[in-house]
Amino acid sequence: MSIFANSMGYDLDILPLSGWIETGGLPLIISGPCSAETEEQVMETALKLAAIPQVKIFRSGIWKPRTRPGGFEGVGEKGLKWLKKVKKETGLLTTVEVANPTHIEQALKYGVDILWIGARTVVNPFSIHELASALKGVDIPVMIKNPVNPDIDLWIGALERFNKAGINKLLAIHRGFYFFEKTPFRNAPMWEIPIELKRIFPGLPVICDPSHICGRREILKEVAQKALDLEMNGLMLESHINPDIALTDKEQQVTPEYLGTLISSLVIRKIEGSVEFETKLEELRTEIDKLDAELLNIIARRMNIVDEIGEYKSTNDITILQLERWNNVVINRLRTGIRLGLDKKFLQKILEIVHEESIRRQTEIYKKRNGGKPKD
Repeated sequence: MSIFANSMGYDLDILPLSGWIETGGLPLIISGPCSAETEEQVMETALKLAAIPQVKIFRSGIWKPRTRPGGFEGVGEKGLKWLKKVKKETGLLTTVEVANPTHIEQALKYGVDILWIGARTVVNPFSIHELASALKGVDIPVMIKNPVNPDIDLWIGALERFNKAGINKLLAIHRGFYFFEKTPFRNAPMWEIPIELKRIFPGLPVICDPSHICGRREILKEVAQKALDLEMNGLMLESHINPDIALTDKEQQVTPEYLGTLISSLVIRKIEGSVEFETKLEELRTEIDKLDAELLNIIARRMNIVDEIGEYKSTNDITILQLERWNNVVINRLRTGIRLGLDKKFLQKILEIVHEESIRRQTEIYKKRNGGKPKD
């Protein structure tokens, strides 16, 4: 048993992945159709996936949450009978998404091995509490997808609720986040969020769902490889015997044959290298540590000057925001940074963060000097 806790108040008491599933030291691969449509489709897909050694778990949607009524909403309980047959004939473990206690009751009745909680459910703590309560006293692994919106606390909260209900076989699934800006992805990966989750809970298994991140099969390999390069513990990839006629999400599903080729093409990199490699890496990291210390010192000095400027403006009754000056700063800093080989978007983010903090600090100064009424 591993216990993870930190100063932010998060805590989990969970089993490592190797404590409840055997992967042979390789990434865990979960695959199957987005939706169970017919017994023939489920069985044919499962039999072909079982021939791929890396695939350990068969997934399929039994109840499908649709944004609007009228679409295919899953076959319901009869699909669980098909999954029971899959398990018997292939030896694959089975997993389904559950969204209410009735789903849980039916899934357990038919011997489903692993439950997963979908992104739309994770956003609602009331639903999570209800599901976790329904699993008290039940020994079953639960996989929890990230919420639709990029809120790591919601994700952690769902993990905690199931853990407090006694579920210690937990796994997080990174399936990307809704993002209002246009991107090449169906759901923006925002890799920094699952990386932060892994940082907070180093022993929590986290796998990636490239199918829902990509939304189209053409870029699955790129995302799957990046997930493994970022030390994700495995992948969930949707596979259908005939994706082009799938009733849901046909663009992101692949045939079992395609899946086998994709998996074989992925590079499984080492986490650690030779003694010489680690020594050199440590030297470089030490240099970064030194530079980070210098960078923080420079930022602190810059903010001290910002405070002086704020005091001076306040004393002379000058507005905080001076747009012409800021526009010139952005243009000049971008020009310098790009010349030094830095990415323009990266520079813009840094400048925005620094400027926001500068405005905040000057606003506080104005509040103190002007009775809580900063100048515009």
